[in-house]
Amino acid sequence: MKNQVSIQGKLQYRLAGWKYSALVRFLLFLVLTLLFYTALMGRLIPQTYDITLGSVAEKDILAPRAIENAIATEKAKEDAAQRVQPVYRIVSLKNELIIEAMFEKLQQINADTEVTLGDKVNIFKTVIPNLIDDHVNRQIKLYTDSGQYNDTLLQEMRQKITEQQYRIPEETYYKMPRVSKEDLTAMEPVAKEIVTRLMNDQIMDAQTARAKVAELVNTSTLTKSTAREMVQELVREAITPNKFFDQKGTDEAKGHARDNVKPVYINKNDVLVKKGDIISEEIYQRLSGLEMLKDETSYAPKLGLALLVVMFTFVIFMFVKQSALSISHSNVQLLMLVLIMFLNILGMKLFSLVQNLDYPYIGFLAPTAMGAMLITILLDANLAFIAAVLFSVIASVIFNTDHLQAFDFRYGLLTLVTSFAAIFSIQRASQRSSILKAGVIVALLGMALVGSLMLIEDHETKKSVLFAFSFIVGGGLLTAVFVIGLLPFFEAAFGILSPLKLVELSNPNHPLLRKLLTETPGTYHHSVMVGNLAEAAAESIGANGLLCRVGAYYHDIGKTKRPNYFIENQSNIENPHDKMDPALSKSIIVAHARDGVEMLSEHHIPKPIRDIAEQHHGTTLLQFFYHKAKKIAEAENDPKPVEEADFRYPGPKAQSKEAAIVGIADCVEAAVRSLRSPTLEQIDSMVRKIIKSRLDDGQFNECDLTIKELDQIAKILNETLLGIFHSRIEYPNDLQAQNQNDASKQVKRSQNE
Repeated sequence: MKNQVSIQGKLQYRLAGWKYSALVRFLLFLVLTLLFYTALMGRLIPQTYDITLGSVAEKDILAPRAIENAIATEKAKEDAAQRVQPVYRIVSLKNELIIEAMFEKLQQINADTEVTLGDKVNIFKTVIPNLIDDHVNRQIKLYTDSGQYNDTLLQEMRQKITEQQYRIPEETYYKMPRVSKEDLTAMEPVAKEIVTRLMNDQIMDAQTARAKVAELVNTSTLTKSTAREMVQELVREAITPNKFFDQKGTDEAKGHARDNVKPVYINKNDVLVKKGDIISEEIYQRLSGLEMLKDETSYAPKLGLALLVVMFTFVIFMFVKQSALSISHSNVQLLMLVLIMFLNILGMKLFSLVQNLDYPYIGFLAPTAMGAMLITILLDANLAFIAAVLFSVIASVIFNTDHLQAFDFRYGLLTLVTSFAAIFSIQRASQRSSILKAGVIVALLGMALVGSLMLIEDHETKKSVLFAFSFIVGGGLLTAVFVIGLLPFFEAAFGILSPLKLVELSNPNHPLLRKLLTETPGTYHHSVMVGNLAEAAAESIGANGLLCRVGAYYHDIGKTKRPNYFIENQSNIENPHDKMDPALSKSIIVAHARDGVEMLSEHHIPKPIRDIAEQHHGTTLLQFFYHKAKKIAEAENDPKPVEEADFRYPGPKAQSKEAAIVGIADCVEAAVRSLRSPTLEQIDSMVRKIIKSRLDDGQFNECDLTIKELDQIAKILNETLLGIFHSRIEYPNDLQAQNQNDASKQVKRSQNE
């Protein structure tokens, strides 16, 4: 039987040994590294194929990522260029100045009486056409010097004006010398008005505009037929084209149209080569450019990815190593961290499978903030911040659809912002509904970020914006749903006491607390008081105050098995210990810790609370029953000495700050409650005496409480007790008589607690 117990003990030790094994810890970090590598490998390292030029493809070869289709892109650019309409420019030549020059020459030459009629006709035949050429040349020079129009356009303008230049009939020149000065004066404003009116239109064909001249002249104020005829011919001569084809502008417009064409991509997982196709030169070069040929495989991407994931793991390792968290030495919590990261990355990979270039925003639906939220609730917020940064880098790779760069900053930034929002919003959550609220906050922050990015890019359609926002809202809600669904699994599988679980356990309707209230109301009230004291003390030194409060509620649950043997439940009844052997009394009193652990285990209460119930007395001495046993032994002249060890709690001593704090609060509350009218001095003295007694007895040797923290605990307990017992505190200077009467009661009460 003894050997069997020994074998079972060794087996349990070995099974529990992995929780603190250095080898297991190394393997977990190795698994984490492999997880990172596997998650990023498919995106950053293309799959390779053993094929040669001219061979037959043995299977379909899929695109490892979005690849630009150069031929289709070039065709799309050409189509866009072909759709561009020719560019025309309206160039003002100020043709009314030509009319002014014509009439000026007519007045000048007709006024010269020394020139014969025949000479005047010859002069007009030369001067009038030259006026057009001189005016056009001056205008072109002005535009050339100013750089307002390009040279190609000006050349086109000169050519079109020359081609469409009007020729005045021969007989009109013979009529010009006979026109009087008065007629010329009347004709000039009419001609200028008609030219100005016609040149306000866009004219590509001057002949079309010239066809309107006769009607406009006939409706003018001119009455003489000769005057009307001459004005018609001069106006027709002055009319020129003013709208010209701009070859350079057209070429630039086509260039812009080509540049604005988005590249045409072959989507990820589209077939590049079908099974049975012959590997042509074009296909071979495309696969070579994608580094998908085995004989051209570069090991640089693999080495780069390996270095990247090692750095990821190193960051987590250093944070965990230097932190004061349980994960720094607990492989159980490290395993939980690895599992959370695995689930979060798995979620990203699954959602990336349905993402493509047509619907890239499906990636926003992924609950990328789930991992950070779970780590915050189950482990630590600071560790969650580190994980959020790593998740953001991983998301920027996994959701990268176009692969123009290795990372898509949009998804990385979105994951970072939503994860930080999740951490901040869930850090002090006390109810599971808080997770849903956190999911809403994640969605709102995600929408704000994506909205800002879309405004910066300023090319998104209303439809794409609506899709993006819808997916972000869905992602926030999915985050909350997954966290709510996974929390019970982690809490049960790893024995984790999350704040949400602690709040649930503090519900007075819990079967054990209801049993405590109905069967041992005195113990219930005592437990509530201890919880208040312990929570305040724990929070003052940075310990888990909520765990202390809930642990205090359950720390004396074992008293429900024998309620009448504990003084707080002895209402109007005789104390049964007065007639019992001290050793038996001791056995009954110390059994409540063991009974409490058994009851808590039966109701599946998490281990940290069971530890508080088991450890809150440590190995302290039951002084009342010890001294009572010594007196009986002396009275009966029993030669066998009474050993202290026989009247101590079995332990173990407090293994955590929380268990030690609950033990101090338990003893302090019982001692102060025994005083009928406590004073300020009494409370302070009693608190410090109890803490010093436990310190001298070595009860804090196995937890990491410092002297400074014990002093802070004493200070907070004093302040809290003053608030609780304020109405009962007396302030006289001399209460020695009353104190002596209360002393014996206090010792006896503390032993029965």
